Amino acid sequence: MYSTTQGTMFKAIQQALFSTGLQLPKFTPGESQSQDYEVRTYQPTKWVSTQVTGLQYDPSLSTGFMRLFRYIQGSNENKEKVEMTAPVTCLVNPGDGPACESNFTVSFYIPEQHQDNPPKPTDPEVFVEERKEFTVFVRTYGGFSNEQKSREQLLMLVESLRRDGLSFEEKPYYTAGYDSPFKLTNRRNEVWLFKKTDGQQ
Repeated sequence: MYSTTQGTMFKAIQQALFSTGLQLPKFTPGESQSQDYEVRTYQPTKWVSTQVTGLQYDPSLSTGFMRLFRYIQGSNENKEKVEMTAPVTCLVNPGDGPACESNFTVSFYIPEQHQDNPPKPTDPEVFVEERKEFTVFVRTYGGFSNEQKSREQLLMLVESLRRDGLSFEEKPYYTAGYDSPFKLTNRRNEVWLFKKTDGQQ
């Protein structure tokens, strides 16, 4: 049965994600050797995050998204609504084998007006994450993303970076989604691989 509560939540998600001009975290573009990927250095920022352990990416992302969506709808100590931002990122730390669980950290960027003092989450599974400056290689693709599609794009990014002789971390990696599930065209998705810092083997 489709409950009234589900209907209200669905409508709230639709309204939050259909708003245009969502705030994005600031980054400095770097020089890329190719047009099939970008280099970005993200500034230190705060994100609201939650960790999910599971065998599959898609249900884990959905579980994490709903926890964070409740936070921005007022499930915090201030009972304050927080603006939706983009992208929704998921840090994927793959398990050691096919039947091993992976760790997924799903995150929303905290809007600038709350960066200094974000409302504290009331859900013990939700926390404020302070990201230090980091540099990533980014591949962008369209359409509706899922686990298979993000893995395919990640492998293409790996091939490009190896071709260009660049040093990167194979895991963990990020996926990033910029659009509401209700947007049908001109969708934007990304996969990010960390650039190895000086001194890393």
